[in-house]
Amino acid sequence: MGSLLDSVPTSGIVRIRELMYALDRPFRLDQGDLSFDVPASMKAAMRAAIDTNQTHYLQTAGLPRLKALLAAKLRARNGVPVGDDDEVLVTNGGVHGIYLAAQALVEPGDEVIVPDPEWPPAMSALMAARASVVRCPLHASLGWRLDVDELASKVGPQTKGLYLNSPNNPTGGVLTRGDLERIADLARAHDLWVISDESYEDVLYDGARHVSIVSLSGMYERAVPVCTLSKTYAATGVRVGYLAVRDERLRDRIQKLLFLTTSNVSSISQHGAIGALEGSQDIVEAYRSELQARRDLFYAGIREAAGHVFSGEPPAGAFYAFLRVDPSWVPPPGAAAGSRSWAMAEHLIGRGRIGCVPGVDFGPTGEEYVRFCFARDRSELLGALGEIRALFA
Repeated sequence: MGSLLDSVPTSGIVRIRELMYALDRPFRLDQGDLSFDVPASMKAAMRAAIDTNQTHYLQTAGLPRLKALLAAKLRARNGVPVGDDDEVLVTNGGVHGIYLAAQALVEPGDEVIVPDPEWPPAMSALMAARASVVRCPLHASLGWRLDVDELASKVGPQTKGLYLNSPNNPTGGVLTRGDLERIADLARAHDLWVISDESYEDVLYDGARHVSIVSLSGMYERAVPVCTLSKTYAATGVRVGYLAVRDERLRDRIQKLLFLTTSNVSSISQHGAIGALEGSQDIVEAYRSELQARRDLFYAGIREAAGHVFSGEPPAGAFYAFLRVDPSWVPPPGAAAGSRSWAMAEHLIGRGRIGCVPGVDFGPTGEEYVRFCFARDRSELLGALGEIRALFA
């Protein structure tokens, strides 16, 4: 395992964070974190858990009350036909859920098809499970969606499954019901598993709708939804995610891994999750509405400040601006050799204190792009836009 980990790449996001922490008054548009506070109901539940000494070991797969709430949510909102509440397992955030699903599903040498561009830790989790990652491009011309015919051409004799992420990080692309129905047909025809990363399920704009592939006929038997409270409730640091697994053997594997990696997710965090789910859900729409306003503010600002350098359409989901760098832009002397997206990222960070992530870090298809997070406070977005205006005047 040690030598295997040597071959698993470290996301460039780690390097970006180190650069940003070294700056005075940075604009943190590099990290996918929301500036909102968690709901009051979540805070109250965590305080109550501390005050009543709920600080001891819990059931490995999660508190029964939390699992019941999550199972009900998956049935009602995601359309996943969860049977018993015990089909739900609580994880230490969404990335932990992806790691567990990958470790439980994949055998050495199995191929797993992954969108390109895609959030780097997802690919690393698959590689850590000894999977061979096969990239399938997302297309800007399709609203950063997969071409399902192209996806089908990637399926071979060693293909074990697919990893889907809709809405997508970093592009914000959202797969349609039609896309997912065709992908489900492909999975059934070739006996493939699907890991469905639904982290941004509640962050959608302009009438876009989230459809879980796991809700489609016959898919819960071969698909694992991976969800999280991090984005829905602005609780990225609380670390509560969850997945649902119908297959009993797979579920047993994941429960073993849960015990080996966490024993149980933090008791305080799980009680906070109960508070978030039992409290008013109006906050979810309030967050989404404000994110849409910030999206529109940021894109309008980019067009005004540097429309000759950056281009791209506002995303249908998630909270990232994935912008193409104009081919006419010339990197400054001393810029990162061989990668225009890294050259641009280093230019923005070094000269403007503006956090961003080079698109190539998400896969080869992202080489000409950079990713900005517009989930930050409006004043921070406006400050970053002012610096961009000055840099590219």
